[in-house]
Amino acid sequence: MKRSSAIITIFKKELYRFFKDRRTVVAILLPGLLIYVIYSVMGGAFSDQFGVDNEFKPNIYSVNTPESIKALTASAEIELKDADSGQQEEIKTQITDENCDLLIIFPEDFDKKVAEYDPTSGTEAPGIEIFYNSASTNSTTAYTMITSLLDSYESSMTNKFDVNHSADIKFDLASERDLTSAIFSMLMPMLLIVLLFSGCLAVAPESIAGEKERGTIASMLITPAKRSDIAIGKILALSLLALISGASSTLGIILSFPKLMGGAVELNGAVYSVTDYLLLAIVILSTVLVLITLTSIVSAFAKSVKEANGYVTPIMIIAMLVGVSGMFGNGASSNHMLYAIPLYNSVQCMIGIFSFDINLINIIVTVAANIVLTALGVLVLTKMFNSEKVMFNK
Repeated sequence: MKRSSAIITIFKKELYRFFKDRRTVVAILLPGLLIYVIYSVMGGAFSDQFGVDNEFKPNIYSVNTPESIKALTASAEIELKDADSGQQEEIKTQITDENCDLLIIFPEDFDKKVAEYDPTSGTEAPGIEIFYNSASTNSTTAYTMITSLLDSYESSMTNKFDVNHSADIKFDLASERDLTSAIFSMLMPMLLIVLLFSGCLAVAPESIAGEKERGTIASMLITPAKRSDIAIGKILALSLLALISGASSTLGIILSFPKLMGGAVELNGAVYSVTDYLLLAIVILSTVLVLITLTSIVSAFAKSVKEANGYVTPIMIIAMLVGVSGMFGNGASSNHMLYAIPLYNSVQCMIGIFSFDINLINIIVTVAANIVLTALGVLVLTKMFNSEKVMFNK
């Protein structure tokens, strides 16, 4: 039997065995649906507990309110209460005590300064200062409403003024791109590693340890196919199944994120380009090859599916810790050598992609390292398939 033909035969056999079993198909696809339902319910509960009423009317004071802003807020049905500069400290205290939601301070003659300002002059644009209480849901909501309104107004005027441009006031509302990037780069690498490993755990022990337990692996090993072809065919098939499981769970998370956060943020996957997604897919595919190879080797040692799951658990814990480590760094690492470390390299590449800090050299090193490790794993698995002591030990 030709080598390529043998690999394809094993590949098809594995896929057929899994997809003909409805319970297996459900086990692969159900996690994504459950994640979506659970996160959506949690988001609804959080929104009810910490959200504001639909008829919420913010209590906002404004100093030196220009006519243009009065018209803008009136059209949005937001009331601004006039205050003078001498009341600023008192109002700030009220904001801290949650007796007031927001204080907006405009420079005098704001409309005139905006009309006269030339963005190409290099001088500082007229600035608006906004003070709010980040610990108060009402105050944060009011801040979001006002900054969104002012940002839209500013965009229509070709950046003729700034909102909270002062260095000591860091309350700017992030753009949709920046917000999506910040959340995805912090959470998605960890979630992807965990979900991909979960997908591998759902298929690899059943494919190898399960066949040993049922005694059916013997019939495969006595075929004319080389043991290395069997190992490659199984790894490729199991990788595809793990990718399907991981994609289902990832889709459930992405769709439920806005609901989980109570609609407080707008996440938009469209901020990433086709190239970004292709690079992410390449990194994920190489990562799955590593994970499925590791779980397959461990499963080959086990006598049963239950025992294989027990052996794989410590590896999953390590993978989770590596995924979590990405949440505490300051962006993707710039050290090319670190991208030769399995799993860690994938997490760093994902952080770089999600934060728009793509380094092709790091991605190439990561993929190359993962492929080399997978090839070594195939050799190890082949030797295990050649060992009667390992494969027929019950």
